[in-house]
Amino acid sequence: MGVMVDGRWTTDEEVSKLKHEDGRWIRPRSSIRHWVTSDGSAGPTGEAGFQAEPGRYHLFVSYGCPWAHRTLIFRVLKRLEDLISISVALPRRSDDGWTFADEPGEYYDNCLKKHALWEVYADSHPGFTGRVTVPLLYDKKTGRAVNNESADIIRMLNSAFDEVGAAPFDFYPAELRDEIDALNALVYEKLNNGVYRAGFAESQEAYEEGFDEVFETLDILDERLATRRYLCGDRQTEADWRLFPTLVRFDVAYHYAFKCNLRKISDYANLWPYTRDLYQTEGIREIVFPEVYKNGYFSISELRNPLGIVPKGPEIDFTAPHDRASLNAA
Repeated sequence: MGVMVDGRWTTDEEVSKLKHEDGRWIRPRSSIRHWVTSDGSAGPTGEAGFQAEPGRYHLFVSYGCPWAHRTLIFRVLKRLEDLISISVALPRRSDDGWTFADEPGEYYDNCLKKHALWEVYADSHPGFTGRVTVPLLYDKKTGRAVNNESADIIRMLNSAFDEVGAAPFDFYPAELRDEIDALNALVYEKLNNGVYRAGFAESQEAYEEGFDEVFETLDILDERLATRRYLCGDRQTEADWRLFPTLVRFDVAYHYAFKCNLRKISDYANLWPYTRDLYQTEGIREIVFPEVYKNGYFSISELRNPLGIVPKGPEIDFTAPHDRASLNAA
């Protein structure tokens, strides 16, 4: 795994290795934080000048990455497929990080015809230092990287394009924002990121700390979902779709590869049908790829999977009836 330093790609082991403190893995912060807005005004961070326009913006993603998955979900939910184009990186990273196929096809960069994502960062964000991550929102009009923080990008997709053709669904309604923000904080730290803290831990203590928080949080969510169809009641919100990428990867990847093996999502009375409910939302099953997840999380790793053997199972049926439509808001 490599990083960029002062605009140049390096695979130097000491520079590019994952950061730990006392055996605990530390997730780097996203560093490109401009915002697309309906009128081009500045957003909460970054510069002004990025107005929502059909066809102007492009997403660089990977099907395997849960953070990129969020943006693909909102692109579908908001019916933005014809407004925002995408390039999908190859399922497994190489010495060049996230890369694209050399010939046109599913994993070809149809926007800039690049071989590797780091080249997009180098050209569009001169002097960039940090990890080269997906998702990356890119402005085709100015040739600039707009944002590489998934939480920001889904907020943009939720509202910025409403006046230029997006579907009129609001997944971050004003009356639920405090509740959504509180759920996001819990789920991000202890579950979305918690599985990585367990999986990337370099000490028993750090692993168990992450492990315990993962399952404490799953228990809290399972109990919450006993009396309501979705996390905030009878309507889907951003909180549900920030949780879903972790749930849909859990049994095929995190349970085994990250040693989060106390229970599977399929063992939970409410979380399991809730996951199937979200999966069966129109357009979502087409952007869920369990085999890609397995190939990514079980790729060759000196510490976690030195032989690179990918398990054949498990068999998971996300299409089974979920019987959650009758649940009302608490």
